[in-house]
Amino acid sequence: MEYRITWFVLWGILWAAYFMTDGFDLGVGILYNLLGKDDNEKRAIIHSIGPVWDGNEVWLITAGGATFAAFPTTYALMFSYLYSALLIILFGLIIRGVALEFRGKLENTGWKKGWDAAIFVGSFVPAFLFGVAFGNIFQGLPMDARGYHGNLLSLLNPYGLITGALFVLLFTVHGGLWLAFRTGGDLSKRAGLLAAQAWRALVLVAVLFLIYTAFATRLYDNFLRNPLWFVVPAVAVCGLVGTRIFLTKSDAFRAFLLSCVTIVMVTLTGIVGLYPNLIPSSLDPAFSLTAFNSSSSIYTLRIMTVVALIFVPIVIAYQVWVYRVFRHGVTAGETAGKGY
Repeated sequence: MEYRITWFVLWGILWAAYFMTDGFDLGVGILYNLLGKDDNEKRAIIHSIGPVWDGNEVWLITAGGATFAAFPTTYALMFSYLYSALLIILFGLIIRGVALEFRGKLENTGWKKGWDAAIFVGSFVPAFLFGVAFGNIFQGLPMDARGYHGNLLSLLNPYGLITGALFVLLFTVHGGLWLAFRTGGDLSKRAGLLAAQAWRALVLVAVLFLIYTAFATRLYDNFLRNPLWFVVPAVAVCGLVGTRIFLTKSDAFRAFLLSCVTIVMVTLTGIVGLYPNLIPSSLDPAFSLTAFNSSSSIYTLRIMTVVALIFVPIVIAYQVWVYRVFRHGVTAGETAGKGY
């Protein structure tokens, strides 16, 4: 039983790591056309994430792989019930990756405008649908012994849409802060200003999300049973407030670090509220998929724990090295004629 709990916690941490890292990439893509006033600025924006965006997606593969290996029943039914939404997310991520690589291959205005639009679509759609998917998981899917009673349109319910908007704004602020400290000059100032504007919208949506959550989900039950867990959303709130404070002080780097804290803690708030459910049923709790009724054998989980203890630190060490090597900022003038 302890291994199942361990892997439930690790499952949540892996999703939090993905949203923290690839979140600013998605946010940068959402802001890309809004901030990039000319080709040099657009090159600078892409160069700011160029060395890290594909490495950040390793956490998505890891989170998906952990779901497949530790909770195969949940993985199978998730990719059955949410197949359309997850497939659109996959297509969006593919489009974004191709656009980032292909944009600079031809010095043609039409070619670049097409890929510029693809960068936005490939960033906004995954960010929004990740939120929609998790919003529906938080409130529970209509599933019973006969399977899932829903479709792609039914996922676009009010709570799912609000959660989608929450994710988009979290990532937009995150991406704006990344650009504010990774770029220079007027581009950096405009990125910080947009991050501040998005922050205000984020607070409004976050408040609406928290209120709606009390009526649409049972996420608060675990917190009410064990009030000590309220420290998790409390840290998320502190991170959100701290982000604004450092933005006011024009300290984009520290604001970005607190944005990382906010995203991690928002994700873990949802994970704590779900426990022990991975996908709750909104029709009958007996058909909910939990860490206990959908997990692999204890022997499998034990082997996976050893593998995780070896390879997850290696992945972390590699990413720390990459971020350190490419820690220097970029400016629009420096990127002229350098690909993308």
